[in-house]
Amino acid sequence: MTLRTAARDTPSLRWTKSSYSSNDGPECVEVAAAPDAVHVRDSKDTTRPGLTVSPSCWTAFTRHVAAQDSCRACA
Repeated sequence: MTLRTAARDTPSLRWTKSSYSSNDGPECVEVAAAPDAVHVRDSKDTTRPGLTVSPSCWTAFTRHVAAQDSCRACA
């Protein structure tokens, strides 16, 4: 399940910027992990709603992305 989360609902979270994000590019994502949810937001505009997913959904997503990166590296 994915939920939209208002920025004001997550003030105590510790946000980490993606290593793929740059200060100049349009792909700027921050992630904050909590025991029962993973929160994702646009680091360029943290006042906009973000996404909240379960840890198992986040794990499946990151595994899929890693597999896609591996495929490109071998091509």
